[in-house]
Amino acid sequence: MYSKKVLNHFAKPRNLGEIKNPDGVGEAINPVCGDSTKISIKVKKIDGKAVVDDIKFRTLGCVAAVATSSLTTELAKGKSLAEIKKFTRDQVVWKLHGLPIKKVHCSNLALDALKKAIQDYQSKQRSKQKPKSIKKIRNKSK
Repeated sequence: MYSKKVLNHFAKPRNLGEIKNPDGVGEAINPVCGDSTKISIKVKKIDGKAVVDDIKFRTLGCVAAVATSSLTTELAKGKSLAEIKKFTRDQVVWKLHGLPIKKVHCSNLALDALKKAIQDYQSKQRSKQKPKSIKKIRNKSK
């Protein structure tokens, strides 16, 4: 039913856990089956690009949900946020050497959670950017 690669990622999940003080967190829940995945990331600037320096996941779900979470974190580590945004659900399934049709929906959770973690990080970065102070604007108008 499952490929050797899926079973390996389920039995020995990579990047399992949570990051203390993460730069971004994302969570995805499948309302049909109840599986859920939470991904936390640490981002580092390298050559002007935001890159996933560390990544961890917590998944409550089936074999496919755990395996896809493990693989997704492996694929994302060391990649730029721009590269990760281009990841597709089909790529994750393909890299696991396939999933049973009725389990493909489980592969969506990790990638959805990862993209939400990136959105969370970017939102925090935007809020850190300080707008011009009112004082500076007033001084220019005098």
